[in-house]
Amino acid sequence: MSLDTPLIPPMVYALDFSHWKKASLRSFFAGSQVRFVTQITQVPAGSTLAVWGCRELPGLADNITVIRLEDGFIRSVGLGADLTRPVSWVVDRQGIYFDATRPSDLEELLLTTAFSDDLCRRAAQLRERLVAVGLTKYNLSGRRWQRPDTDRPVILVPGQVESDASLAYGAPGIKTNMGLLQAVRAAYLDAYLIYKPHPDVLAGLRAKGRAEDQALTWCDEQITDVAMGELLPLIDELHTMTSLTGFEALLRGKKVTCYGQPFYCSWGLTTDLLPVARRSRRLTLDELVAGSLLLYPRYMSRTSGQLITAEQALEELLTWREQMPETATLWTRLKRTVLRLVVGVR
Repeated sequence: MSLDTPLIPPMVYALDFSHWKKASLRSFFAGSQVRFVTQITQVPAGSTLAVWGCRELPGLADNITVIRLEDGFIRSVGLGADLTRPVSWVVDRQGIYFDATRPSDLEELLLTTAFSDDLCRRAAQLRERLVAVGLTKYNLSGRRWQRPDTDRPVILVPGQVESDASLAYGAPGIKTNMGLLQAVRAAYLDAYLIYKPHPDVLAGLRAKGRAEDQALTWCDEQITDVAMGELLPLIDELHTMTSLTGFEALLRGKKVTCYGQPFYCSWGLTTDLLPVARRSRRLTLDELVAGSLLLYPRYMSRTSGQLITAEQALEELLTWREQMPETATLWTRLKRTVLRLVVGVR
């Protein structure tokens, strides 16, 4: 489907969305009627169906346009697993950005867009602002970190949720955190390795990876309470399967090695152990930023509920971050306890 086709039709069926996502869905699809359904048989032929992520759709009626939704890359101040409402989603009609097994709208944007000088300047300004203020996807608080006094290269290995779809669809090789950490240690015997577990795991909302308690067997330091925006400027390299943290490290000029196939690999900006052959174009960093942060996501104001630009979303996130307490509140801790009981830890 051409990328210049109107994105959202007047009527959208939304399949099996959780209650807390419904308000966001209505806001992001403002101007369209959204009909929530729980069974795929409720979606008539010829309609448009919105689903979350890589959900499989057996028994889908004929001639249905499927649009897939996911969190954007600059999301919130707080975790999605905490049910924190996002300021950005992506809407994809071909696949979804983390599914490397097939093309996505983002991949097509990056392959085919003629990035103008004005767009690249805008991307550069956004990138510089993001880096200067230390924004990342979740913008969690944390303590300051002191880089070790060593001549050894400092390499960060960010943990991922091992049940996450980005590993199922984007990591054809190594799929576990400890498998990655062992591979990095074997290749970089003299490096100072840092392992940082995924924040959802640290919050107790997602399950630890296989043998993750043994991380210190292969790394020099495990960090749990340092914000990623604080940590990334102080490292030399980042090695990852598919973590978005690799993209955040690229924004900060760091060397990134990919053991899987995240959306930002294979464009000439990363070292790729499993390159994606479809991605035949070489991009500048600001072309990657333009496609990934300016053209692909949709941003929604927390205050007005209206669509906004990436730059406006950044400023809203800064205000939001300034208003948040330094540590998890009693309400947050209670909410996480309830989520663990009701949803479970996956």
